[in-house]
Amino acid sequence: MTNALPASRLTAADLPALRRRTSAVLIGSQILGGLGVAIGIALAPVLAAEVSGSEALSGLAPTASVTGTALLSLPLAALMTSRGRRPGLVLAYLIGALGASLVVTATVVDSFPLLLLGMAGFGAGSSANLQARFAAADLAEPDRRARAISTVVWATTIGSVLGPNIASPASRLFRGTAVPETAGPFAWAAGIFLLTGVLVSVLLRPDPLLTARALSPEDTTTASKRSLRAGLEAVRSSPMARLALVTVTVCHTAMVSVMVMTPVHLGHHGAGIQLIGLVISGHIAGMYAFSPLMGRIADKAGRLTVIGLAAGLMCCAAVLAGTSGGAHARTAAGLFVLGLGWSAGLVGGSALLTESVPQSSRAAAQGLSDLAMNTAAGVGGAMAGVIVSHLGYGWLNASAACLLLPMAALALRRSLARPAPGKDAAGV
Repeated sequence: MTNALPASRLTAADLPALRRRTSAVLIGSQILGGLGVAIGIALAPVLAAEVSGSEALSGLAPTASVTGTALLSLPLAALMTSRGRRPGLVLAYLIGALGASLVVTATVVDSFPLLLLGMAGFGAGSSANLQARFAAADLAEPDRRARAISTVVWATTIGSVLGPNIASPASRLFRGTAVPETAGPFAWAAGIFLLTGVLVSVLLRPDPLLTARALSPEDTTTASKRSLRAGLEAVRSSPMARLALVTVTVCHTAMVSVMVMTPVHLGHHGAGIQLIGLVISGHIAGMYAFSPLMGRIADKAGRLTVIGLAAGLMCCAAVLAGTSGGAHARTAAGLFVLGLGWSAGLVGGSALLTESVPQSSRAAAQGLSDLAMNTAAGVGGAMAGVIVSHLGYGWLNASAACLLLPMAALALRRSLARPAPGKDAAGV
């Protein structure tokens, strides 16, 4: 059996079956992990406003989640660099379960600081889901790398779209108990994260990253050269890797900043929990459901093409959502297009980063990428609440659009600088 072979004994002939098995396990974990994240995050701003007693602080709950994702990126990357993907993913889901449990406890004891701490731990679930896309790329063929990433990203659609819509039924199950209804989804999320961690621990064998290293003739470096510092040096020395880092960081920051304040904006205009859930579901569908299309474009037309597409889509989304006023349908359309742009940026940027650094530095560079994108998004989410409170939702969208300009300019510059005849193996 392929799953019984240690990485050191695998050959190229075993790879097709191993790729299918690894992809299946990652798809299963993404469905469950996406459900766990989405079922809780949909009501996070509402829960924060209830516990804190201040609408101005409502954006801090999802921001704390994003910040937790960022803070955990480096230690998880360090663990994956030394031990492989499986231990890092399992640890992330366990921390996510603990964080969700703390959120429930915080609502019972009415503690806003504990709520923020729990949301930071909850962010580990997102960190695991993000890192899983790189696990899919570990064993992929170069000309199908973006599609391998996009397939795993796509799998998140199922759980992420279901999550916001079952948040309300999950809440009602706790009616009449000591747990407030708005915290009910987080109790479910804790169990889902635990189940996902068990799935990955048992089935993700052999480890895809360790297997890729064992099969790579170039991977003769020592463990010290796989350090996070080596990953930083690898990114700094590659113009394409720098562009990839800018792409995923800017796209994620713009998306998170607008998304976290959309439920508050909709609430100001009379939307209830069910409608808010539908809008967020549409947004998440845009993020994940069309990722295979983005992967195909990236593999066929090149990484720079799909990065340019990301900039265009997200600017259109800012116009739609920023000028929506009380028109819920226009807000929903803007959030859907925003998700599409994020998908293009994440798939194209992740594939470009993976192939722009040496095999020995990839896990470290990928961890740095997640650190940068989630740190910036955490700052953006915190600022989003301030901008909406003082200037309004329209100005928030305008600010998000402005963030995209440096990314678009850098992508255009790299596109003009590349050789005219054909493309290289990276498809850039």
